[in-house]
Amino acid sequence: MAKKPASAAKTITVEQIGSPIRREGKQRETLIGLKLNKLHRTSTLVDTPSVRGMIEKVKHLVRVVDGQ
Repeated sequence: MAKKPASAAKTITVEQIGSPIRREGKQRETLIGLKLNKLHRTSTLVDTPSVRGMIEKVKHLVRVVDGQ
């Protein structure tokens, strides 16, 4: 099965709405993995199961803005 080009892959945009202060270290690391580190920053990522899992771990700190 051929892979889709990166430009044709589905993307998801997430925004950080919660602070990582007084959170478990793993949650801070997950936010960094999602390319988020300050409030109200947004990041557009390829929609994969691993990214969805990361969002699920910090769902109380992020908001899914757009999923194309």
